[in-house]
Amino acid sequence: MTKAFERVSAVSPLPAHLRGGVVAIGNFDGVHRGHQAVLERALAEARRRGVPALVLTFEPHPRKVFRPDIPLFVLTPPPMKARLLARLGFAALVEQPFDRDFASLSAEAFVTDVLDGNLGVTHAVTGFDFHFGKDRQGGPAYLMAAGERHGFGVTLVDAFRDEGAEVVSSSRIRALLCEGEVAEAAGLLGYRFTVEGQVIGGQQLGRTLGFPTANMRLSLETNLKEGIYAVRFRRADGTIHDGVASFGRRPTIDDNGAPLLETFVFDFSGDLYGEICAVSFFGFLRSEVKFDGLDALVAQMKRDEAEARALLDGVKPLSELDAAMAF
Repeated sequence: MTKAFERVSAVSPLPAHLRGGVVAIGNFDGVHRGHQAVLERALAEARRRGVPALVLTFEPHPRKVFRPDIPLFVLTPPPMKARLLARLGFAALVEQPFDRDFASLSAEAFVTDVLDGNLGVTHAVTGFDFHFGKDRQGGPAYLMAAGERHGFGVTLVDAFRDEGAEVVSSSRIRALLCEGEVAEAAGLLGYRFTVEGQVIGGQQLGRTLGFPTANMRLSLETNLKEGIYAVRFRRADGTIHDGVASFGRRPTIDDNGAPLLETFVFDFSGDLYGEICAVSFFGFLRSEVKFDGLDALVAQMKRDEAEARALLDGVKPLSELDAAMAF
């Protein structure tokens, strides 16, 4: 019987059945196609050796520690990242708490204490530009030499380029989402950009207009372009509905409202309050507009619904991961 995926902290001793595995190391924010090239190498190596495949990440993202003054749009918060890695076939996600103290560890201490001591790694897989330890003193050559000293192998994976020969990166995907280019971002991710959160109560104005919405507050750092999107809505029980979603501040109703993701879920009339649900973005329909009254707003919402239904009617999965997330 296959063991369930585990999400563990590197602060605690690693469970014995996970020690001695192949470990993919990196932040993997987005788990995009570039990351998947590294992750697939780790999975293949683990299958070849007959050992567990693990992912070691750092939480929070190191940029939040080193540059706390600059907001960072995290593409895949830890729960979402864990679900993606589980679907790819990993046994566990090991989260290393990242703070100034950890950042001050020497490269040798990272290898000795974390990779060798806690994980008991037999093989490490990472990107060609991975650096670690105080002042980034550890690099690819250091990791390979350390592996020889400590008895584990190392695989370095070159940068992954898309069909246009451009490197796929999280920063590039963030820039696309900031412009509402969710379809192009999906091409780099290998799946539709997805957010998740608890459905909360709202003003219920949509219900009175005939468009009841499931409202979710996203992180303040979510730098998705405000506007109207064609989406798929996944409930906690796994059922999926097409929908149209508004992300923004609802300028017609409340100029000072906090940003919300409000999804009109097609062909659904149940109670969603309190559920942890996911929304996958398939297409940007339009920017937000301030209408001259509710009648004009309702008329546009009907056009949005028709456009979203038409767009979603012909979509196909981009990958197995996309099929598992949004189909």
